[in-house]
Amino acid sequence: MIIDQEKCIGCEQCIEYCPMSAIRMEDEKANINQDLCAECGNCYRVNVCPTDAIFRNELVWPRTIRNIFSDPISVFQETGVSGRGTEESKTNDVTNRFNKGEVGFTIDVGRPNAGGVKLREVEKICLQLSSRLDIHYDPNNPLTYLMEDPKRGELKKDVLDEFVVSAIIEFKVPLDQCPEVVKVLEKISHHIDTVFSIGVISRVDEDGTIPAAKILEKEGIQIRPNGKTTLNLGRA
Repeated sequence: MIIDQEKCIGCEQCIEYCPMSAIRMEDEKANINQDLCAECGNCYRVNVCPTDAIFRNELVWPRTIRNIFSDPISVFQETGVSGRGTEESKTNDVTNRFNKGEVGFTIDVGRPNAGGVKLREVEKICLQLSSRLDIHYDPNNPLTYLMEDPKRGELKKDVLDEFVVSAIIEFKVPLDQCPEVVKVLEKISHHIDTVFSIGVISRVDEDGTIPAAKILEKEGIQIRPNGKTTLNLGRA
């Protein structure tokens, strides 16, 4: 994203809409720090600039990655997926992607409230997971497409320094491996420069109980059986 310095009148209306705090005042004009800009387009979509000084500049690889992972309405051309992750994890009752005896994981790196993350930090998590467990990353997830070696969880070198709002790591494992995955992630959390939240996807048994929840609680791992509501960036 770019702010036309000739059009900008320094009203500061756009500043509060940048989730990365990349818009700052310089010489009484709003300017976007290109290192911090995640190309989410939020400052443009909210349409608060009275002089239309904010515009989308043409992006080239690998900076296009920022837009894919940060703009909720963008579509990753290679997979056809919009946003950071796949839709199926939210609609399992229809797709049957996660069957009985399986647990799906979504690791949302950079959220909650980390202020963005470099893909280099995301790779650290993938490398550690793959070195300890037999992980098969979801092929329809944009992050998996960026992997040089999915078996090792290694990302392509030219994307490691790209800065995004967040990235979602997706995979599934047998039910009995669920506690091991969480324990590995707990160890990793002390060695990366970001935060992440863990989503556990499990089918509900006929009696209304959640198999993954019972296993995790038995291991002393606290869970929150929350639903999820996704709110797009921008004004209602």
